[in-house]
Amino acid sequence: MDSVTIEELKGLVKELIISQKETDSKFKETDLKFQQTDKRIKEAFDLFEGHWGKLMESLIEGDLIKLLKDKNIAVHRVSSRIHGIYDNQEYEYDLIAHNGNEIVIVEVKTTLRVKYVNKFVEDLKKAKERMKEYENFNIYGGVAFLRSEEESAKYAESMGLFVIRSTGNSAHIINADSFEPHIF
Repeated sequence: MDSVTIEELKGLVKELIISQKETDSKFKETDLKFQQTDKRIKEAFDLFEGHWGKLMESLIEGDLIKLLKDKNIAVHRVSSRIHGIYDNQEYEYDLIAHNGNEIVIVEVKTTLRVKYVNKFVEDLKKAKERMKEYENFNIYGGVAFLRSEEESAKYAESMGLFVIRSTGNSAHIINADSFEPHIF
């Protein structure tokens, strides 16, 4: 076996230290590239999700007046993406169908879940405070979706909400014939 002198051993350790520093530097560069890629993927996903949500809202908005008229809610106008601040809290309602004394506020989701229904019901309870112009109106709620999970469509109906399912190029209210909407 070759014997290694102290000087040679010191040289090998020095080379190893230099090599380790280069490896650490490359790991840092790679980590930075991963972080940048993650950021780009998140930005792309947020952009897609935002556009997908707008598409879903547009699909529902196009049918909403007819759907509600079929359920004896004679609305004649739909507003979308109503934003505001009340009590230092931001709020947004996706769609509001109007007539002279009642409105239907609709929350649009690609995938409907029970937690979204619960949050929306809480938002509906605050609607008259947030939007004073509707304080003397009967306010109804509806949820629109492409697909539902957790029996959320049935749950939404039990909470007195219109349940609107998007089916490609149109939408349908799928509440039971005996359904009576809750006034918020």
